[in-house]
Amino acid sequence: MSASIRPARSSSGRLNRALASGALALALALGLGSSAAKAAAILDVVLDQAKIARVPEGTKTLVIGSPIVADVTLLKGSNTMVVTGKGFGETNLIALDAEGNILEEKMIRVAPTQTTLVVQRGMDRESYSCAPQCMPVVELGDGPVFASASAQITARNTLAAPSAPATQSIH
Repeated sequence: MSASIRPARSSSGRLNRALASGALALALALGLGSSAAKAAAILDVVLDQAKIARVPEGTKTLVIGSPIVADVTLLKGSNTMVVTGKGFGETNLIALDAEGNILEEKMIRVAPTQTTLVVQRGMDRESYSCAPQCMPVVELGDGPVFASASAQITARNTLAAPSAPATQSIH
């Protein structure tokens, strides 16, 4: 017969391990909670795209730190706003109630789309949208090609715009 010998465990040892496990779980939960709160305080938006986001109940005014980075519009009759990425970077957003009290403050981060390929040639830069095939596109920071492409886009939009209806005069 073989008998295994196990060291005796005291009840205080189990209690210490349980307390240590509980403390570890609490520390992890608090750590994850704070990083989740930080992540919730940052609203990520893609350049030249709009995103719908919730605002606190009672929001009457939205203040954007830098309208060059993002634009916000509060939708009437709802706790919703539209955020549009205008330029790369970060800016702050403050939601105020009717009395001017701060209800919420968060950061808006505007980043480029993940399907853009950037080609750097010395000081000049060219951008290509690769969704699904790579085609030239004008992005912030592009070199002299921007002015030419901008003029072409304006001309194309003018041609595509509906013309004013012809007026006929009856004599």
